[in-house]
Amino acid sequence: MSELEYPADLRYTNDHEWVADKGDGVVRVGITAYAQDALGDVVYVSLPAVGDSVTAGDSCGEVESTKSVSDLYSPLDGEVVTVNEGLDGAPEQVNTAPYAEGWMFELKLSDPAAVEALMDAEAYQATLG
Repeated sequence: MSELEYPADLRYTNDHEWVADKGDGVVRVGITAYAQDALGDVVYVSLPAVGDSVTAGDSCGEVESTKSVSDLYSPLDGEVVTVNEGLDGAPEQVNTAPYAEGWMFELKLSDPAAVEALMDAEAYQATLG
């Protein structure tokens, strides 16, 4: 098995999600390579709706795989501004490209500085033991 990747330009959460700063207080959110690997083959993704207000740590969707159903958590407080509609027809992109086509949703943050409190790639990998 190839080693899982954790891009250095992203921030990470204890819930195995990544956050990419898109600028202007907007971040893109997805699940990490570790999470998709642990889930197995993703067959369905339920995402929050555009316009939903989400709170850090709260469940805002689900990722269903051949093995289980896992909650998707909001990494930060904000409003959902975009969802990846491409996952409706191709949920396997979460497995094949978790940091690219497999992204989940974008948030307009209540507090853009909150991103800095998330883990960097090195700290996140240390939690994986």
